[in-house]
Amino acid sequence: MTDDKGQEAKDRPEPYAADMAGKVFISYASRDLGVAEKLCAALEAAGLPCWTAPRDVLAGESYAAAIVQAINSCRILVLVLSKNAIESPHVLREVERASSKRRPVLSIRMDATGLPPDLEYFLSANQWLDASGGPIERILPALIGSVRGQDASETVRETLGTGTAAARPLADLVSSPAPSTPSSRWRKPALVAALAVVAVGLAYVLAGKFWLSKRVEEQNALAEATPAISNKSVAVLPFVDMSENHDQEYFADGLSEELLNLLAKIPDLRVPARTSSFYFKGKSEDIPTIARRLMVAHVLEGSVRKSGNHMRITGQLVRADNGYHLWSQTYDRELGDIFKVQDEIAAAVVGALKLKLLPDLEVLSAGNRTTNPAAHTQYLLGRQFFNRTNMDDFRRAVAAYEQAIALDPKYASAYAGLAVAENELSHDSKNSLAEVLAGQQRAMVAADQAIAIDPALSEGYAARGFLRFTINWDWAGAEADLSRAFALDPGSYRTYTCYACFLASLGRLSEALEINKKAIELDPLSADTWFRRSTQLNAAGRLPEAREAAMRALEISPEHAFAWFNLGITSLLESNPKAALAEFRKVNKARHEAGVAMAEHDLGHVKDSQRALDALVAGYASTNAYQVAEVYAWRGERDAAFTWLDRAHAQHDGILVQLKFDPLLANIRTDPRFAAIIKKMGLPP
Repeated sequence: MTDDKGQEAKDRPEPYAADMAGKVFISYASRDLGVAEKLCAALEAAGLPCWTAPRDVLAGESYAAAIVQAINSCRILVLVLSKNAIESPHVLREVERASSKRRPVLSIRMDATGLPPDLEYFLSANQWLDASGGPIERILPALIGSVRGQDASETVRETLGTGTAAARPLADLVSSPAPSTPSSRWRKPALVAALAVVAVGLAYVLAGKFWLSKRVEEQNALAEATPAISNKSVAVLPFVDMSENHDQEYFADGLSEELLNLLAKIPDLRVPARTSSFYFKGKSEDIPTIARRLMVAHVLEGSVRKSGNHMRITGQLVRADNGYHLWSQTYDRELGDIFKVQDEIAAAVVGALKLKLLPDLEVLSAGNRTTNPAAHTQYLLGRQFFNRTNMDDFRRAVAAYEQAIALDPKYASAYAGLAVAENELSHDSKNSLAEVLAGQQRAMVAADQAIAIDPALSEGYAARGFLRFTINWDWAGAEADLSRAFALDPGSYRTYTCYACFLASLGRLSEALEINKKAIELDPLSADTWFRRSTQLNAAGRLPEAREAAMRALEISPEHAFAWFNLGITSLLESNPKAALAEFRKVNKARHEAGVAMAEHDLGHVKDSQRALDALVAGYASTNAYQVAEVYAWRGERDAAFTWLDRAHAQHDGILVQLKFDPLLANIRTDPRFAAIIKKMGLPP
């Protein structure tokens, strides 16, 4: 993981650091979990304690900070080096962290995939073992000896006094002189063992020579397989708030997002969505790195200085591969000119990239914009609050959107924002059933109003389409709305994400996964999009891929509770309740209790399972009846499961749309009552 939370790691109590000191940190891509577990088991059986994520991340602690502290304190980092690892950004960050802390790195090479330059830079002088030619078990003795050798004296290692061939840098293995004559303590059996080990080491050398001889060829093949980055691509980074009091972040972020949405409407121009572009906010990555992560050729960045009714906006378009500024401009304007400035910047970017400007780009529909600067300010605040994704800020978002509407009753985008914020707020665990239903109704009214004001507003149709299938189970209406949203804004990742969930609800998982893939292309650094993909992959029974998708979500957002919950489900489906329990303990609120209840049940801990279920019912019965039903279904208690599904139906629980594909309901799917609920919801059989 990244160093963003390095300070938090430094602030750990000393006993914590001491507890991890001297452990072996195992770095791996999630698809290589099986290999990592074998390495960990072998090392720990040999008395060499290991640290791996997520196993050793404590409940409630920061995932990123735990990894940073573990690497800082480890004796060695053992890397499962494979194609999967090379494609994983978190593996690169872990290797980079270990190198910066001067921790030795031992690579276990699983295949012949060539190294990219950034990973090769850190590994070129480090040790390696070749496991590509057979089962992993054959290199375990050498692995154990190599790790132990980190604490041995140089003399002992040079004379192979440990009885095991330590892994060493390839150049060192090829060029090292023969060891000096062994002392009298070398007896014949030890000599034979040492010669055998040397033979194994020579085999590694020969394999390594073959690997190096093919390096250029493999690197070329890898480059050919990497998707080309189109020149018609640009990422809009968050503009920096340069105001005197630094209190205009919402305005700077809002300007950036509206520019992004504006440019995304240009045909043939690839523009990564907000979540991915804003992922780098506050981070120290340079422009080439950001562009590479987002697969774009250009980056638009800038700053905002706002004082009273006056604003100064500076923008610049940068070519990522050479840092060349294709365009830059400063605008000194009054606040009421904000939309005109946005149009001018978008037009300048399009002109610099030699693209064709949409005829109607400069005159968007009246409902999408407002002539009231104060209403626009409230709208931007509402969006800022909503993006923080917690109940208190959902409540603030609702208030801000309502204020925007009070200032401009024809502000369609404010109604669309209000619809999604009201829906999220209705899920507050403190709400009674009546409050849940009232909130859902307010959300639907707001979505209807957005479309009534502006029939060409894509976000209005996307909001209403989502509400229609999650709350009203109006499948035909939802499909019509989502199709209309696509037609109006083909580049909206939110519509793709919503449509993928809709298709999954109908049981059309293969189609849902294809649509989800498109959403990820548009927003590759969205933890939510990866989390939803893991949900659908779990349902499809593609468990290794589901685990990988959930881990990708956690790489982006280490505390993503839903991703941890999906990892726990994957472990349950893999018949690994011990791992599931550890993963569920990193989840909060209702899903924590539900997950723990299921995992404890599978572990045979009847009382612990019931205790967690009782806590779930006591705290979340009015908003999370579906989770209660999942627990009863997983435990095989059919009558109770259907009682709670009926309650979820009465609540119009939004998660009930997972009924057709939820793997946790497998025990009750053949019951006639299940088909009855499907029919009651209007779903196809």
